[in-house]
Amino acid sequence: MAQSDDPLSIALISEMFAADQMLRNRLGRALPKGMELSHFSVLNHLARATGEKTPAQLARTFYVTRGAMTNTLNRLEWAGHVHIRPDWDDARRKFVTISRAGRQARDQALEAIAPILAETASEIGADQVRSAVQVLRTLRQRMETER
Repeated sequence: MAQSDDPLSIALISEMFAADQMLRNRLGRALPKGMELSHFSVLNHLARATGEKTPAQLARTFYVTRGAMTNTLNRLEWAGHVHIRPDWDDARRKFVTISRAGRQARDQALEAIAPILAETASEIGADQVRSAVQVLRTLRQRMETER
């Protein structure tokens, strides 16, 4: 049987895509008005990060193009959720940090989606969640090596 015809692999990817789409839709509806999942993801990352990040670093972290990250950062800056400053040594580069308003927006978003995540994990069970995380992490790491 050809690898492209492997029913187990196809089932895994199909389930991942379906779960991803449903989770994105559900979380997107729960987020505060005007906030997109990409905005929350960047704010959450910046809230947990130590120090400033460049747009290029953020693009690599989220596996998006620099253009897509620039668009997200521009929207976050417009909303007052991030501060973007030039690199004083290299005018071509910028640095991004989360603002106080961004931390508040992230906290509100987290408060809105946390019950959905907790309920889902509880229904699945801790052991299965740990197993799924391990499988998904391995899959992600495998995909990273093929980039």
